[in-house]
Amino acid sequence: MAGVIMKILSIVVVCMVMSAPHAEATLTCGQVVTKMLPCLAYLRSGGGVPPACCSGLQSLNAAAKTTPDRKTACGCLKNAYASYAGINSNNAVSLPGKCGVSIPYKFSPTTDCSKVH
Repeated sequence: MAGVIMKILSIVVVCMVMSAPHAEATLTCGQVVTKMLPCLAYLRSGGGVPPACCSGLQSLNAAAKTTPDRKTACGCLKNAYASYAGINSNNAVSLPGKCGVSIPYKFSPTTDCSKVH
């Protein structure tokens, strides 16, 4: 009987650990910038969106599944927006739609990343 109770307790603990929310982001700004670097030419001058840009955005979106990761990605993109001169705001806002990616915030220097869920 004690063996059955231990098995049940072990299953409960495993379920609790697996369902616990992740509190820390696993994405880094280096990863975010690397994925988005192929988009820089489009963001600055428009024209066609390079396939590598859309692949990077799709990869970033897939990697940012938790709220902390989405907030990190948002903040990194916001900082990169300010660091790379000449980014056209219309191109930045339109990029996710052109790549067929839905993200929970706008690519904008005015986005409040603390409100990203």
